[in-house]
Amino acid sequence: MTIIVPANTLAAGGFDVDNSVRFNDGDSAYMHKTAAAGNRRTFTFSTWFKRGQLGTNQQLFNSYSAANAGGFAYMQLEAIESGVVGDRISLEVYGTILLKTTQVLRDPSSWYHLVIAVDTTSGTANNRCRMYLNGTEITDFVTRNNPDQNFDFAFNQNNIDMYLGSNNYGGNKGNYFDGYMAEVVWIDGTQYAASDFGEFDEDSNIWKPIDVSGLTFGTNGFYLDFKASGNLGNDANGGTDLSEVNLAATDQSTDTCTNNGNTFQPLDFQASTQTLAEGNLKVTTDSGGDWEVMASTIGVTSGKWYFEAKLVTLGTNAIIGVIDINDARLNTTSSYYIGQSTPGKGYQNNGARPDNGASFGDTYTDADIIGVAIDMDNLKLYFSKNGTFQNSGDPTSGATGTNAQDLTASTTYCFAISGYASTVWEANFGSPPYSESGGNSDGDGFGNFKTAPPSGYFALNTKNLAEYG
Repeated sequence: MTIIVPANTLAAGGFDVDNSVRFNDGDSAYMHKTAAAGNRRTFTFSTWFKRGQLGTNQQLFNSYSAANAGGFAYMQLEAIESGVVGDRISLEVYGTILLKTTQVLRDPSSWYHLVIAVDTTSGTANNRCRMYLNGTEITDFVTRNNPDQNFDFAFNQNNIDMYLGSNNYGGNKGNYFDGYMAEVVWIDGTQYAASDFGEFDEDSNIWKPIDVSGLTFGTNGFYLDFKASGNLGNDANGGTDLSEVNLAATDQSTDTCTNNGNTFQPLDFQASTQTLAEGNLKVTTDSGGDWEVMASTIGVTSGKWYFEAKLVTLGTNAIIGVIDINDARLNTTSSYYIGQSTPGKGYQNNGARPDNGASFGDTYTDADIIGVAIDMDNLKLYFSKNGTFQNSGDPTSGATGTNAQDLTASTTYCFAISGYASTVWEANFGSPPYSESGGNSDGDGFGNFKTAPPSGYFALNTKNLAEYG
């Protein structure tokens, strides 16, 4: 099922989060920090995260010194249990699951907020390990095993590394996190509640972040705001930075828990034979002989919107454009391409309209960047190649060109790409997964595009959607 409006995001107001970090599990990306002697009984971990790949075990935070309960502890998204895909959150030590949620977290369009707060000195067993999701404490677990009073975890051990986004069992990396993290906080010595990291909006009752700079971080505590693209592991609290492994400046993102960005949707059946990477912004179509479509998570019924995509590798054929977000073909695995059926509209690499084969513009190939401008107020669609608008017309003036494609009223459109035989696309909905020096933003200052969005057209994110959609 395609999600039209992502949850847990606000249009404006309150504390704004500017940046996140994009972890791509295929890059084996993670961060780590060597701990000093800290508090192994009392601590808190808080992070906002948005999922990329689903259905795999992914480590959020862990520490390892030995193969025993006091030497190995981890927090993870646990995918498989008795052969069933779970995607649950768990807190575990070597050989024992302490907490595992009944909730499954499979929405790749939403930001989640997780707090795991521990104090094993508590005389109340159920208070020793507490977990909060989106501001609400979880009290019903698939599995709950309270640690003994005064149990020492592996975290905050002297001279032992703590890992963000990767396992480190016996020094072996793996189970890499895939997706986005923002506002990552580690607290050494205090068991905080979710209300110390966020609050419910008075008008919408949506859970949102607050300023955490006033918290007591303790010996090994840190605060990652990811504002420094050249030093993503920077501790904004002033402590020792985390070391980054296989992360680059291009992994800094503006897709955050206060301004949720558009990505591609891995839940549609059409996505089952394609490969998603880079925070669900990079798509590789199957090497077989069928056309495939990948749709984005946000659909629009009004407003003017712009995005770009780089054709990294042209397999045999490629198409870029828009489709009906409710098109039933998205939930089949049959061969399907943009423009095969109305109301989908596109621009094919051979320069033609895919719906009727009419000449539409220049051909395009590897490394070309295609811009798509959709005007839902006037039901017009425009395409550019490397900054030059094609026979679709000029979106600024509203003039249509040869073989221009009109849109259908009362349809919810989303951006989409099609490919055939290992075609690779990378999408830029405002925060590109590739190096982009264009530096062109929309009229509200959002996005980094190769070409300036036409006047009155905006990057598709939840803040712009709330204002212009």
